[in-house]
Amino acid sequence: MRPIALFPSSRSSVAAELPSRQRATQSSGPGLAQHQRGGIGVVLLVLIILVALPVAWFTFAWNWSYSKGDRAGWVQKFSEKGWLCKTWEGELALVSMPGAIPEKFQFTVWNEEVASRINKLMGKRVSLTYEQKIGLPTSCLGETRYYVVDVHSVDEPAGLPGLGGAVAAQPSAPVPTQPSGAVPTQPSGAAPTQPSGAVPTPPSGAVPTPPSGR
Repeated sequence: MRPIALFPSSRSSVAAELPSRQRATQSSGPGLAQHQRGGIGVVLLVLIILVALPVAWFTFAWNWSYSKGDRAGWVQKFSEKGWLCKTWEGELALVSMPGAIPEKFQFTVWNEEVASRINKLMGKRVSLTYEQKIGLPTSCLGETRYYVVDVHSVDEPAGLPGLGGAVAAQPSAPVPTQPSGAVPTQPSGAAPTQPSGAVPTPPSGAVPTPPSGR
């Protein structure tokens, strides 16, 4: 009897399995690579969305104004502030009527040319054109959300003392003064007045008549 050869058969089975494994690896290689590329694409898409959304919102909030208008008053405070983002911050005093407490309007200026014009008009009544912006994602753009885009000088109203509108003083009527030592004169035609208690004297040339004893 021939001995049973165990090892040669095992070697032949291993050799037969090697090509099948190689074919399986080759067939799964492109699929794995495509899966990896797909995962990287998803990550990049998420990053792009996370960056694009804030940029799009900031662009919309900066170019869109919630309100626009003008405020007239006297600029009483104006200075450049900020740690990293330097902006011009100011305060406008609004007066509605004489004697009322001034209302304060705080504003921000980004334009250097507008800031220079405001500095030249300090102490005068001005009108500020502003745009109110809401929803800006950071406070680096200014302490307020009222951004002044233009400024021009206006006439000062009368009757506001202390704020440029001086009240015109009416001259008082002068009191006539008499020189010292002068004797007051009487108007013509007036009868002379006698001091009280004096005895009237008859006119010169007249004969006094005696009282009748009868």
